Amino acid sequence: MTDSTEAAAHWRAPLASGPIDATVTVPGSKSVTNRGLVLAALSTEPGWLRRPLRSRDTLLMAGALRAMGVHIEETVSSSSSATGAPATGGGEAWRIIPAGLHGPATVDVGNAGTVMRFLPPVAALADGPVRFDGDPRSYERPLHGVIDALRALGARIDDDKRGALPLTVHGGGSVEGGTVEIDASSSSQFVSALLLSGARFNQGVEVRHTGGALPSMPHIRMTIEMLRQAGVKVDSPEDGGEADVWRVTPGALLGRDLVVEPDLSNAQPFLAAALVTGGTVTVPDWPAHTAQPGDALREIFTAMGGSCELTERGLTFTGSGRIHGIDVDLSEVGELTPGIAAVAALAEGESVLRGVAHLRLHETDRLAALTKEINGLGGDVTETEDGLRIRPRPLHGGVFHTYDDHRLATAGALLGLAVEGVEVENIATTGKTLPDFPAMWAAMLGEPDGGRG
Repeated sequence: MTDSTEAAAHWRAPLASGPIDATVTVPGSKSVTNRGLVLAALSTEPGWLRRPLRSRDTLLMAGALRAMGVHIEETVSSSSSATGAPATGGGEAWRIIPAGLHGPATVDVGNAGTVMRFLPPVAALADGPVRFDGDPRSYERPLHGVIDALRALGARIDDDKRGALPLTVHGGGSVEGGTVEIDASSSSQFVSALLLSGARFNQGVEVRHTGGALPSMPHIRMTIEMLRQAGVKVDSPEDGGEADVWRVTPGALLGRDLVVEPDLSNAQPFLAAALVTGGTVTVPDWPAHTAQPGDALREIFTAMGGSCELTERGLTFTGSGRIHGIDVDLSEVGELTPGIAAVAALAEGESVLRGVAHLRLHETDRLAALTKEINGLGGDVTETEDGLRIRPRPLHGGVFHTYDDHRLATAGALLGLAVEGVEVENIATTGKTLPDFPAMWAAMLGEPDGGRG
């Protein structure tokens, strides 16, 4: 790539001229949308997903299920959803009609962890081979937990002993199931992947985690909650059961009419903007009760200097004009780390972000990337064994690289609110889970073009 072409690909992050005051409607949750698609595809009757997220990750999931024979119809309606909220995106409702899962099929996972991990168990239930491939980075992301578990449960998988993509699942129409031990310390998605399909296994499934600390527990709780809503019997440690053991009883899944919550993790940059500028942002339809890890932002950002109010309208967050450093364990909400790190780089005191060693295996090595990019703007960030130590320093402009990671891109935009001359490389990568981010950012700031360079 030439220097001129590379420069043209940079997005000049808008500098905030003062405290912002905005209402930002956040699209639906990726985690709920993709779990809902899988459960609907495995159900015994048609179901609906209302206000689903339309992004790269969710469209890859829908495309993969279609390749295996599932019918997914998209409808657009001018009427309000079941929550009374207006329609969002170009496909307000998806009708999912289960069909006999079959191969041969080819699945493009992109770089979506939910697609590459949730769908091999589904493919094992199909009749015929299903090949999985994706972006170059997807080859580096761990998949051994799902592959080894499926083999132990009776599935046949060809991965040339890599424990990673690309691979082919030779579906036999059924999976025997039973008890399996896995090390899910690198990704909680290994557990969710087996639980989502477990009710369709002949013996159900009992998943025993045998490794170190299990990250992102809220996502496992989300999986269990959605399974139970689909009529599946699940026993979990939270019910007083054995630690790190989950059991799914075999049985039919019921079709549902599911309204997808706003993606609370994707609300992070907008709430953080209120904190950084000392302004106010309201996110409509913030649920009073949710399994989404993004709900932790209320507590975390309040500790960093803001205040929030949750009403029937949604969540209103207000910055105080000062940002406090924070010492926090993010093991359950690791996906929030990039945004918190960006805010911490603008704080008055030191911050320590702990419990997120597993982020080295995400879309990119997020700890190394955050360290390099914030330091490249004059910051003082060091990696620890399981996180980051961030000492505030005066920052300057420069290019903030994203490594094809949507959360790195929004972190760069956040820094640009307070630091003149920040240029975010490949802002389009936000389309992975948050379509139209530049336009949403511009609207929040009252700018017509989002500060495009």
